[in-house]
Amino acid sequence: MRRLSLSLFAALAAGLTLATVPVLAQAPAQTPAPAPLAAYPARVELHPFTSLTLPDSAFLKGAKEEGKPVTLAAELRLAQAPGKQPVVVLMHGSSGVGANIEPWLEQFNAMGIATLVIDGFTGRGLTSVSSDQSQLGRLNFVLDIYRALEILAKNPRIDTSRIVLMGFSRGGQAALYASLDRFQKLWNTSGVTFAAYVPFYPDCAISFIDETQVGGKAIRIFHGALDDYDPVAVCTPYVERLKAAGHDVSVTTYPTGEHGFDAPFPLGKIAAAKSQTVRACTIRETAPGVLTNAATGQPFTYKDACVELGPHVGGSVEAAAAAHRDVGAFLTQFLKLN
Repeated sequence: MRRLSLSLFAALAAGLTLATVPVLAQAPAQTPAPAPLAAYPARVELHPFTSLTLPDSAFLKGAKEEGKPVTLAAELRLAQAPGKQPVVVLMHGSSGVGANIEPWLEQFNAMGIATLVIDGFTGRGLTSVSSDQSQLGRLNFVLDIYRALEILAKNPRIDTSRIVLMGFSRGGQAALYASLDRFQKLWNTSGVTFAAYVPFYPDCAISFIDETQVGGKAIRIFHGALDDYDPVAVCTPYVERLKAAGHDVSVTTYPTGEHGFDAPFPLGKIAAAKSQTVRACTIRETAPGVLTNAATGQPFTYKDACVELGPHVGGSVEAAAAAHRDVGAFLTQFLKLN
């Protein structure tokens, strides 16, 4: 079998295209340890669902007529557990479903939790937006998440009172802002809502109108201290605003974590030379549907001077192990699995 370099897997895990990652030495052949039997799903289902592709301005105004219909897909894995199951919905980053997703699915299924993985790219003809984030509005993933909830709402095996949303990078941003009551009212027609939100290394550069109204749900953010793609410091002001509003929100930061630290491979820092980052931007919704660059007072675009290139990614064995432990402990308590 042809072997793939570790840089390839890191790219997939962090949401990058292969062109953004330098070629590294080939990894030695290894036989992965088999997953425990409980980690294998009892059933796997592939579900098409309809969504819209629309600009962020239309999403923020609830302008459905500006959207173009699209058919997307999601993979539902039912765990080997009796009765109705809780579920974690997972939303990928800027290059689609990556290598970091599988270890989470195995962990959750082994815990008796079903999983739903959303593919927000293939149905749109995309494979990556890392080097050109303008190809797809950031808030499309929020809409996709709400539409995918309809799959779970109709499934008799799912406990709809125990649905948790988890996302990574661009998907982490979607997982964070899908909590907003305003967005739920505009777009969530499924009849169910999330019980908790678990964003991993999200972009927090945008301040939305009514952003502290999040329905009182638990928000648990996980970040790497070394992340220069979506730095944790950019998230701190929003987290403090949520706390001041009385919400149950926390940030767990891992000292050895780069962006994409939960990649299942022991990698150091890797330059993503062509990837765009808004780490230096401050973006505010100054009127419904209007995202403004605070530095210029003009509508934000990915051609603005604050949009930089060349952030880094990297997997960390220590940070990944700690994150899997911490998320597992949170879900065990929150979902009352014992």
